[in-house]
Amino acid sequence: MGTNFQEEYKRKLVTPDEAVKVVKSGDWVEYGTFTGQVVELDKALARRKDELYDVKIRGMGRVGTPEVVLVDPENEHFSFHTSHMGASERALADKNLCWYLPILYHELPGYYRKHIKTNVVFLTVAPMDKWGYFNFGPQVSHAMAGCETTSTIILEVNPNVSQVLGGFQEAIHISKVDKIVEANWVQPQIPSIAPNDVDTKIANLIMERLQDGDCVQLGIGGMPNMVGKLIAQSDLKDLGIHTEMFVDSFVDMIENGQVTGARKNIDKYKVVCTFALGSKITYDYITNNPQIAFYPVDYTNDPFVISQNDNVVAINNCVEVDLTGQVCSESAGHRMISGTGGQWDFTYGAYRSKGGRAFICMSSAYTKKGSLVSRIKSTLTPGAVVTSPRTMVHYLVTEYGIVELKGRTLWERAEAVISIAHPDFRDQLVKEAEEIGVWRRSNKR
Repeated sequence: MGTNFQEEYKRKLVTPDEAVKVVKSGDWVEYGTFTGQVVELDKALARRKDELYDVKIRGMGRVGTPEVVLVDPENEHFSFHTSHMGASERALADKNLCWYLPILYHELPGYYRKHIKTNVVFLTVAPMDKWGYFNFGPQVSHAMAGCETTSTIILEVNPNVSQVLGGFQEAIHISKVDKIVEANWVQPQIPSIAPNDVDTKIANLIMERLQDGDCVQLGIGGMPNMVGKLIAQSDLKDLGIHTEMFVDSFVDMIENGQVTGARKNIDKYKVVCTFALGSKITYDYITNNPQIAFYPVDYTNDPFVISQNDNVVAINNCVEVDLTGQVCSESAGHRMISGTGGQWDFTYGAYRSKGGRAFICMSSAYTKKGSLVSRIKSTLTPGAVVTSPRTMVHYLVTEYGIVELKGRTLWERAEAVISIAHPDFRDQLVKEAEEIGVWRRSNKR
C-alpha cells in the first residue's frame, strides 16, 4: 500500500461519533443498500438524537432495524426511507416508521444524478487496497451515483465485506472520501426461501421452456430458487447469467457446470450482477472471483443492455394479477410489502431479447384465516400497485400452467388467465369477466 495513501487514511480515520457530527438537522443521509448498510455510523447517529430534528435517512432492503428508528419511534428526529422493502422494513412501515420511494431500479442512479438530494453518504466498504481504493462489496447498485452527488462521503470500513470485481464503478478512491471509520460486523446472511410444492410445480413448468444457451435472471423467492436448483440438476449447458441479484442457487448452477456464458453476446463468459444476497456460500464464492462482474444497476438492469444477449430468460414472482394481465408484485392493497425491484426491467429486457422469455409466476391461490383466496382477480385489490402493466407481460405462470399474453385481446387474456386460476374460482371469475365486459365465449370445445 502506498505510503501516501496510508497517511491519508490515518488523517481521515475518526471515531463513529466524530464522523456523524457532520450531519445537521434537515439533512438527507444515505445509508447504503442491502447487507452493506452501515452499522456503527447508524449507532453513532442514533446517539445524537436529542441534538437533531428531521434528519431523513435513505436505504434499500436493509437487513435488521436501524438504530435511529429504535431510538425515535415518534419520527421526530429521524425518518427512514427505502426503495425496496425487506422484512424488517415492512414491519416498520406497518407502524409508519418507514417510507417507500417508488423506483424503476435501472433508473435509480439517474435519480441521484438528476433528482435526489443527499447531504451525507454513509457507505460500508471493504478495506483499502494498495492503490487507495475501497471496494463497495456485493452492493454496487447505485453506490457511485450517490457518491457523485453528495457534499460529504463517510466510509465504514469492514474487513468482513466480500470484495468483488467489476464491471465498473465498484470501488471509490480515498481522495474522494471525507472521513473513515472502522467496523468489524459480519455480513448478514439471508437464508434461501424454501420452495413449497406449488413452487416446485411452477419451476418444473418453466424448466420445460428452458434450452441450452439461455441467459438467466432469477428474482427472489422460493420459486426462482427452485428453478435454480432444478437447473443445477439438469443437463442444460452453456447457460449465461445476467441478473440483478446473485443468490445461492447460482453457485450450484456454476459449480455443476451448467453456466459457461459462452453463448452470451455481451460480457461473454462473465456472470453479471449488481448485488448479492445469500448465505456465506454466496459471499465466499463471489469474493475476488474473476468470473463474476459486479456493475452499477443502470447497466445490469437497463432493458436495452439486457436485450443485447439472445435467449434471455427472466423469472420473477408476483402477488396478484387481474383478468386483463395487470401484475401487482409489491403491495397488498395499499400496504407496501416489497418493491418494483428489477421485475419491470427484466420483463421488458427479456422480451426485447432475440428468443427471450419473461415469466411472471405466482401460486394460483393462498390461504388466509383458514379460507382459500385467489391471486387472480377480476380487478386488482384497491390500492394495489401495478408493477408490470398488462402491455408488458409475456408469460404468466401458476401451478396450473403457462399462458402467453402478448398479442391477445382482452377476452383472450381473460380466457387464458382464468385457465390457470385455481379450479375453485374459475366459474366465479367467468361471471366477473362477463360483468366487467372482458368475456366472450370462444368456439373452443
